[in-house]
Amino acid sequence: MTAYLLGFVVGGVALFTVLAVSTIVSVNRFVAQTTLINNSWSNVNTELKRRHDLIPALVEVVRGYAAHERATLERVTQARAEAIRAVGTSPAGQAAAEAALGLALRNLVAVAESYPQLQATANFLELQQELANTEDRIQAARRFYNANVADYNRRVYSIPSLLVARFFGYREVPFFQVEPAVEEMPVVRF
Repeated sequence: MTAYLLGFVVGGVALFTVLAVSTIVSVNRFVAQTTLINNSWSNVNTELKRRHDLIPALVEVVRGYAAHERATLERVTQARAEAIRAVGTSPAGQAAAEAALGLALRNLVAVAESYPQLQATANFLELQQELANTEDRIQAARRFYNANVADYNRRVYSIPSLLVARFFGYREVPFFQVEPAVEEMPVVRF
């Protein structure tokens, strides 16, 4: 009977040790993934800030050639201000503000296409190229962030990680979806 009791105690201690170590490993993986998500979100914000910084110069160049397109220029400026205010909010809130900014930028580029002299200026072409490059960088940062979120969310809903996630308060993280403002460089015709 004593050997049976000793075996039961040793087995219980071994089971407790395995559960404790598994829980610690799982929590540490959640911490690492959360840190990775935060870092990749920071990269998204860095690229969005880069786009926000390009917009005033682009607006000024267009304003010089298309001053009577004031409503379009004001919409871009206002959308940029809203996008800057949305920084630090949820990914969904930021995505909505960035979508509005993207639409305003597409309208600005469409207006610029009506002015061949503007399209031929080096400043405009350089800014437009820089904006297209920035859009590519935003999409790459967004894909990296969303891949990290997908891995994390999969763990939040997978057993046995689900038990650890629920107990320690790890919840699903939203994806960041935003369409590029400029898909590609428009063709310049003289």
